[in-house]
Order: sequence, then C-alpha cells, then structure tokens
Amino acid sequence: MQELLLKWSAVLLPYSTHAKLLPILEKLFSILFSKGEAGGARRSALIVFAVRIGSAALAYIIQVFLARWMGASEYGIFIVVWTVIIILSVFSGLGFSVSLLRFIPEYLEKKQYELLNGLLFSARFLVLLSSTTIAVIGVAIAWTFSDFIGNAYILPLYLIAICLPMHTYTGMLEGIARAQDWQLKAMLPDFIGRPLLVLAFMLIALMLGYPPTAVTACIVTIAAVWTITFFQTIMMEVSLNKVRHPAPRKLQIKSWLLVSVPMLAVDGFFQLITSSDVILIGLWLPPDQVGIYFAASRTLALMHFVYYAVRAASAPRMARLYHSGDRDGLKDFVASAAKMTFWPTLLMAGFVMAVGPFLLSLFGEDFAQGTPILYILVVGVLARASVGPVDALLTLSGHQNTCAKIYASVFVVNLILNTALIPTLGLYGAALATTLVIFFEACILYRVAYKRLGLHTFILPLKRRETPVNEAG
Repeated sequence: MQELLLKWSAVLLPYSTHAKLLPILEKLFSILFSKGEAGGARRSALIVFAVRIGSAALAYIIQVFLARWMGASEYGIFIVVWTVIIILSVFSGLGFSVSLLRFIPEYLEKKQYELLNGLLFSARFLVLLSSTTIAVIGVAIAWTFSDFIGNAYILPLYLIAICLPMHTYTGMLEGIARAQDWQLKAMLPDFIGRPLLVLAFMLIALMLGYPPTAVTACIVTIAAVWTITFFQTIMMEVSLNKVRHPAPRKLQIKSWLLVSVPMLAVDGFFQLITSSDVILIGLWLPPDQVGIYFAASRTLALMHFVYYAVRAASAPRMARLYHSGDRDGLKDFVASAAKMTFWPTLLMAGFVMAVGPFLLSLFGEDFAQGTPILYILVVGVLARASVGPVDALLTLSGHQNTCAKIYASVFVVNLILNTALIPTLGLYGAALATTLVIFFEACILYRVAYKRLGLHTFILPLKRRETPVNEAG
C-alpha cells in the first residue's frame, strides 16, 4: 500500500513538486503503515492529532465569537461557571473514564466477557447517579453561599449545573471508545460536535433577539450538551452491539471502585491543577480579567493537544504492554511516546509565540494585554511535554495510589502559589504560579516513574544504567 501511494503521488503531482515532497511523503506513509505497537500508536496519535487540530481551531474560533459577542466581562462569567462544570464532571465520573482504559483491554485480553459486560453496565449507571447527585448538591451550595459568590455568577451556575450529568456521561463514553481504540468515535462528539452546536445555537439565540450574556451562553450550552450526548449514546450502543459477547453480567463494583477512585483522584487533581487558576482569578479579580487570562491559556491549545493526543493514543497500548509483561516493548514505547510528545510541542511553541499577539487581538482590544501571560505559560507546557504521558503510564501500571498522592501534593503547591501571587501580581502571578507548578509536577512524575518502573521518560537520553524496578505502588 505504501509503495502504491508513492506511485500515485508521482503520477498526480508535477515532477518538481513530487521531488520536494517525496521525503515528507515517505515519512508520513512509514508512520501510517508501520507495524507493531509503536506503529499502531503513531497511527492512533496521528488520528487524534488531526482531530485535535480541528477541534482546537474550532474551539478557538468559537471562543473568539463568544468573546466578541459577549464582551470581556460576560465572557469571563461564562468561562468561570463552565470551568466549574469541567472540574465537577471529572469527580462525578468516579474515575471510570480512566479505569476503563485499564479494565477493558485486560478483560478482552483474558476473554473475561462476563466482567466486561458487568463493567460497561455498572460504569454507566454509577456515573449518571453520581453526576446527578453532585449537580443537586452543587446547586444547593451555590444557593447557600450566594451572597459570597456574587449575583453575577448565581443564575449561570444554576443553569450550567443541568449540563453536569450529560457532560460526565459523555466523558465516560469517550473512555469506552478509547479503550477499544475507537479514536474518532471517542473524540468527534465532544471535540467537534458539541462546539459546533454551541456556536450554531448561540447564533440562533442572538438572531432571535436574546441578549449576548452569560445566561444565554449557558442555555445554549445545555441544549448542545444534551443533544450531542443523545446521539453519542446511540452511536456507542450500535458499535458495542457489534463486539459485545452474549455473556451474563458479573459485577465486581467494589473492586472496580477501589481502582477507579484513586484514578479519579489522579484525574481530579490534574484537572484542579489545570483549571483552578481560572476559578481563583474569578475570586480575586473582575470577570473581564478572567476572560483575558482564559483567552491566553486557550491560545495554548495548539500546544496542549499534542500532549493529549499522544496520551489518548498511547494509554491502551501501554496497558497492554504492561499486562503482557513485555518490558522491552514498554521501554521502547515509552521512549517513542516522549519523542512524539515533546518535539511537536516545541514546534508548536515557536508558532504560538510568533502568532500569539495576533490571535489574542481577534478576541477584542482588551485581550491584547494577555500576550505576556501567553509567553509565561508556554514554558510550563514545554516542561510537561518533556516527560511525555508519564501520568498515564503510572496510572495504568497499577501505581494509581502513588500518582494520586503526587497530584494531591502538586495541587496543594498550586493552591499556595496562586493564593500568594494572584492578589499581588494579578494575571502575571497566576501565569507564573501555573508554570512553576507544572515544573514541579513534571520533575516528581519523572522521578517516581524512574524509581518504581525503572523507565526513563525524559526526552533527553539517560547515559547511566537504569535502576532496578520496584513494583510497589
């Protein structure tokens, strides 16, 4: 197939153009058609990478429209309440969106179909139950502390809580799809479908005469989230029916929760680390400052999606290699994952720093002051990319308890730094705190992976001999 495509390219392209593009085409086709775990991972990463590029561009365009329609202040209010939902959706998912990546490949490998069917049923039921409960509790807390929260945020918080059950359920469905390497089915609904619906519904609302406020944005987001979840559920049921084995359900809810909850802590603390700065800025600074900071951090999506693409594509394969006992394969795969993460991220960093000021100006005149914030945050993203998807490696290799403790400590450091720096340095303090925290996170994750698994995850090669593996979690 690779040779055939190269021949077709020679026929279709002018000779001079084909000669210039030939090295690139050979490299691209070698990635697409190479065999083995690393080749499969590169193909999946390329698919995820392409979807991430499209979703990042789409999300950015939507944020530009929302900011221009709503203004910095209303836009900032909407960003704060949506960030709250993102954080709560991680915790209300009970860790299943991550643990499914470990359990499903294991059960398929061992042909334990009774456990697989029981897991798929239990995960969906428990996620809906927990997310609905947390949404109700969240509304009650917002009502109790409404004087402290402020009138500007109360009604948007009440409305956006309606999104929580379906947004959480969508994340769980994504985990099921990713565990079976259905990358497009995992990503297209939430990364492409939902943003498009938000943009379309918001445009319709404005054409109907509704004001461009945070309340209107929350209402159209509710409609978009519930619509996309409905269609994603149907799509996943059709796909699962094709591969599902007719075996009775065997439930091990306690065992699943014992693994999932520490993974929940890992994912939850990670989300708190990446999102708490927005909440804290909203606590100490006016809403328009939240909008400016978020626009700067959103511009970094061009860099972030490299890390998340490799992480999403690598997780199922790391789980299979670890559980099969193929240590050499895992070692090579981890090194490959680190390279696939860092070098594209570095390339994106140069691009973002070059076009960042122009991109921020698209949001409006007030957003140009976010350019220095953008430059500070770039350094932190590079630090995280330098160790690859090491957090997924630790979690899927049974060290989720250790990983949870790491992220708990990182979150505490994050909270301390943001609390100390935001009131004194404003947005610069938030950016500096975030960057320092990511440095701390990358260092401690690398050290633990090296000590517990004997694996070198840093982008630069290790010259001294690797340490013995300590499997204790």
